[in-house]
Amino acid sequence: MKTKDFKTNGTCSRSIHVEIDDNGIIQNLSFDGGCPGNTQGVARLAVGRDAKEVADLLRNTMCGARGTSCPDQLSKAIDEMLV
Repeated sequence: MKTKDFKTNGTCSRSIHVEIDDNGIIQNLSFDGGCPGNTQGVARLAVGRDAKEVADLLRNTMCGARGTSCPDQLSKAIDEMLV
């Protein structure tokens, strides 16, 4: 099991906690801060899914003019974990 606490950049959330099992499946995911409905929704949709697939789906999702978003930051966290 790989675990990461990822400090976000450019979002309302401050960090993301991700756990990925040895088969590449997201087992646990939570955001610290951010819009509760959105971050909880993203987490519920991601848990139990292939981490690479989730990262590919969420990469480059933008929130206004910020140049990133909580889902985009999650893709970055997953990418770091899968290298």
